[in-house]
Amino acid sequence: MQKAVKENHTISGYFVFFLISVSQTAAAIFNFQCLVAGEAGHDAWISILLMGLSLHLIVWMIYKMLGHPAKDVIDVNRSIFGTWLGNVISLLLVGYYFIMALFFLRAYIEIIHVWVFPALKTWAIAGLMILMIYYFVSGGFRVVAGVSFFFMLTIPLLFLFYIPFQQGDFHRIMPVLNHSLLDLLKGAGISSYIFFGIECLLIYFPFLKQPDKNRKWAHFALLYTTIKYVVIILVTVMYFSQGLLQHTLWPTLAMTKIIELSFIARFEFLYIFMWVLVIIPTVCIPIWCCTRIIKRVTTLKPRLSLPIVLIVLFIIALMFKERTEISALEKFANVMGLWFNFAYIPLLFLITIIFLRPKPKLS
Repeated sequence: MQKAVKENHTISGYFVFFLISVSQTAAAIFNFQCLVAGEAGHDAWISILLMGLSLHLIVWMIYKMLGHPAKDVIDVNRSIFGTWLGNVISLLLVGYYFIMALFFLRAYIEIIHVWVFPALKTWAIAGLMILMIYYFVSGGFRVVAGVSFFFMLTIPLLFLFYIPFQQGDFHRIMPVLNHSLLDLLKGAGISSYIFFGIECLLIYFPFLKQPDKNRKWAHFALLYTTIKYVVIILVTVMYFSQGLLQHTLWPTLAMTKIIELSFIARFEFLYIFMWVLVIIPTVCIPIWCCTRIIKRVTTLKPRLSLPIVLIVLFIIALMFKERTEISALEKFANVMGLWFNFAYIPLLFLITIIFLRPKPKLS
């Protein structure tokens, strides 16, 4: 098991709320509605509610499995599969967190391209964001956790959904439960990518002070995310007809276009650029997880692995040029997230509880 993290490298338990919340407020907030509604129709809010509630069980499993004294998933893998195979599985997790970061970064770059700067080169946007990510991640986990706090500045933007709510039609969400359970479950499955973020808890768990006493903050973060997306999709379904919603690529941005202020002509531009406060920490967290795993499993230090990971991220981000390619990445990340959260984590939990629990001492 790894040595206990030094006190000056740890963070207060309540920072889990910001770390999870910011990861679940990424570029997916702009277009998740049409995907979920494509499966569950006007009952899409029920699908999101089901997914959000089920993930509370996954969070409980993570805290129970990592336990006290605090350890990370690398220690769990080694305990279950042995040192060699456990390290191989842990290295595979680098790929998972890398794809998560790639999806967040490339989805946001596409929005900037389509809505703001169509002629700007992808490498210019990606390069600027990569430099900012390097600056924050190289400062260590406490810096990454501190940057995640800035997502609070975007919360007032969510109140702007009151404007399209006023113009919506309440009858479009009726009748409730008009879709089969299978449709609702399909909608829940396709919405899993908007809840990305709790998986990183498996890596930075040892950096939390008194995690057992502060697990409530992880559940608060998940509850906040669930309520947020349920409200957004209810407003979206009320604002758009089902036919129009299926042909609207970014419903959230389409709704912000109706907002008119005397001092700004295109409010959605402000909305997009404010979201960079979310995207940067959203990418920083999984990238830090990649460097942390590499450091634990190999002898490569973060000052060497971080530039390598970011260069690879930059190169691969440039390879996605068409919308169809980005959609394929989105679907792939969604499937990976489903398997990770509802297969890998429960499997580790069951093995840990059944086979690795402390044996009672003989009197």
